[in-house]
Amino acid sequence: MKLLINGEERELPDVATVQDMVAALGLGDRRVAVEVNQRIVRRGTYGEHDLAAGDVVEIVHFVGGG
Repeated sequence: MKLLINGEERELPDVATVQDMVAALGLGDRRVAVEVNQRIVRRGTYGEHDLAAGDVVEIVHFVGGG
């Protein structure tokens, strides 16, 4: 499926949900915030939020520091 992720077109096979996408990108164990088509997706609903070809996705990584 073709998605626009953080401004870059990406082809991700076998991706149906936000959870699938996060896993395919190797981010499954990291704390991230995901927005699909300008709507924030709650982490608890990643497995229920279906993606469609052409969706615009923004992923933000949380970085700790001091």
